[in-house]
Amino acid sequence: MKNIVLDVTKAAQFLNEGAVKAYEPAVKVAQEALENGTCAGNDFLGWLHLPSSISAEFIAKIDDCARVLRENCEAIVVAGIGGSYLGARAVIEALSNSFAWLVNDKKNPIILFAGNNISEDYLSELTAYLKDKKFGVINISKSGTTTETALTFRLLKKQCEDQRGKEEAKKVIVAVTDAHKGAARAAADKEGYTTFVIPDNVGGRFSVLTPVGLLPIACAGFDIKQLVAGAVEMEKACGKDVAFEENPAAIYAAVRNGLYSQQNKKIEIMVNFQPKLHYFSEWWKQLYGESEGKDGKGIFPASCDFTTDLHSMGQWIQQGERSIYETVISVEEPNKKLLFPHDDENLDGLNFLAGKRIDEVNKMAELGTRLAHVDGGVPNIHIAVPTLNEYYIGQLIYFFEKACGISGLLLQVNPFNQPGVEAYKKNMFALLNKPGYEAESKAIKARLAEEK
Repeated sequence: MKNIVLDVTKAAQFLNEGAVKAYEPAVKVAQEALENGTCAGNDFLGWLHLPSSISAEFIAKIDDCARVLRENCEAIVVAGIGGSYLGARAVIEALSNSFAWLVNDKKNPIILFAGNNISEDYLSELTAYLKDKKFGVINISKSGTTTETALTFRLLKKQCEDQRGKEEAKKVIVAVTDAHKGAARAAADKEGYTTFVIPDNVGGRFSVLTPVGLLPIACAGFDIKQLVAGAVEMEKACGKDVAFEENPAAIYAAVRNGLYSQQNKKIEIMVNFQPKLHYFSEWWKQLYGESEGKDGKGIFPASCDFTTDLHSMGQWIQQGERSIYETVISVEEPNKKLLFPHDDENLDGLNFLAGKRIDEVNKMAELGTRLAHVDGGVPNIHIAVPTLNEYYIGQLIYFFEKACGISGLLLQVNPFNQPGVEAYKKNMFALLNKPGYEAESKAIKARLAEEK
């Protein structure tokens, strides 16, 4: 099978000659630091060789659990936030029918996502939708105390038990959590839920190839064996002994750091011309934003769905501040075929397209956009994906993960921590008068009073 193909020609042309190659020694140092575990954050390197360490027996265990859920549920709610849901949602939406809600095939349950917000309207509407459904829950939380997820799980657990009975609920509630500690682990052991472990050495944003992502993806009816196989292939292609020029993760990391440090390109826009990839961009945004955005550094990760967003963001991209570059994911062959029809009246003037595949029109829009943006001063990185299936999505996942590790080290930050995430939580707990936050509550209320 082919691999995804990275083309940086239209980005490297914005750099000085030899600038990409000049990163080779630093990339080698970063690769060796990852392999030897000598870099900052080295206790979170479990993702590095995760694909090749996943056994057939482990995949079978996940598939068996997914089969039980599929056979007993019309809907499955994945309760998680950040890396505990974005990877699964990215893969499921990339591979699903765009109108899955309306064309439920009765074979696989609808996969829903919650625990990623604290919207009363969202949760009210979700629980109302589930009132006449046989539903299950996959609760994904290492600690079991993340506010958004814990709040949602408490609601769903009660509703599931009320509707299906406590014994039946045990069969359709699964916990993906810590091996030994935390509230979610304690609850799962007490209730007798099936459990899967989140490895201690894999951070949330790198966890899609653990049960965090694999179980929901399998529940949706997709082939996780092929997903892992694609990641294994890319693990080899991005290995530390692969020549710099042939290693896509090394080249991508070098080019984006060159654009950032030498050309002041502070914003990377992930672009797709296939709306199924919208949530893949959301996963990518967390991966790079949370890994690199620290110590006053980091490229800001943004995303656009083209051609849709060309009618809203296209003007700014074409002629706005030249602080951006684009990374375009291009799907070479769609999974469906649809021809543009002839119309005798031709009032819209589109008969010149009659008989052509819709995808041919989309590809010319893609090419025309890339040329226009490069001409407008926007460097363009291109990633060609043969088609959207489990194998190539697995390749994309590992490619971006490995490049992220290298890129963060080139930037001289710890790519595997996220100290800034806790700031809003401390304020929220203080404002809610959470036990243990009495001093913080007093201080924040005094501050708010002064600001009035």
